[in-house]
Amino acid sequence: MGLFSSVSNFFFDAGILSWDVLLTLLNLVRRKRRIGHVTPEGHPGYGGHWPEFRPPQEGDSRCSCPALNAMANHGILSRSGRNISFVELNCQIRATYNFGPSFCSYVPHFAARMLKRSYAKDTFDLEELDLHNGIEHDASLFRLDAALEPNQSKKHIPFIEELLAASTGKDDSGRDILTKKDLSRILGKRRAVARAVNKDFSLSFFHKIFGSSNSSTLLTIFGGRVDDLRSIVLHERIPDGWESRVRQPYGLTMTNFNKTVLAVEFGVREKDWAEAAQEAARQTTTSA
Repeated sequence: MGLFSSVSNFFFDAGILSWDVLLTLLNLVRRKRRIGHVTPEGHPGYGGHWPEFRPPQEGDSRCSCPALNAMANHGILSRSGRNISFVELNCQIRATYNFGPSFCSYVPHFAARMLKRSYAKDTFDLEELDLHNGIEHDASLFRLDAALEPNQSKKHIPFIEELLAASTGKDDSGRDILTKKDLSRILGKRRAVARAVNKDFSLSFFHKIFGSSNSSTLLTIFGGRVDDLRSIVLHERIPDGWESRVRQPYGLTMTNFNKTVLAVEFGVREKDWAEAAQEAARQTTTSA
């Protein structure tokens, strides 16, 4: 990366963060969106009416992110998962999940940098987002590590079932919900076990934060509701009638999101799962 690009990226990131703080403050003084009207009128999903779900066909591109795969499965993004523009991704994530505009701008720009492409002009296939240790990382809640399963669009069902069964919370209607402590606990197990069974395991602090960020989306955008998460994470399908649980007019900002991310990350205790890691390592050695 050249000096000009480095300087340009620095000022872009600084501008995004400043914009994000402003949006966070505006969210404090503006009314929340009405229930049933979180998804913008005219966008797919308005009023809870999502486009037809179609599972991916042979040759379609998918990635390790269930939320993006769900958008492709509903035709909000290209159903093939191919030739998606970074600009389109920005707009569609914002309208579908009510992430803040600063958030929705930053992530596709980061992806374009990672893939060494132009945000404004180029396109990508979903599977390209799974560049190992770019955005994709080891110790996922949903998938085996890339060293064990190179196709990161392939879900590991036992992981998902264990995650959903780990919920200890209840909402006001008595529905099962995942909590921050639930996610910290299961992340600790994933990291400890992955470190024990994957000889190529790596997880920098940056990717730990990314892992906690991915997990925190389950609590913020999806409200931790297990029934909804089963549809999104297991089937990569947006439930009928669903809308984002974030009702702030300027969406979920990075500033607010990071409160949840840090609470989840600092609650992770790998050492609590030492015995589980040792048992997993023994099983791996036995089956080898």
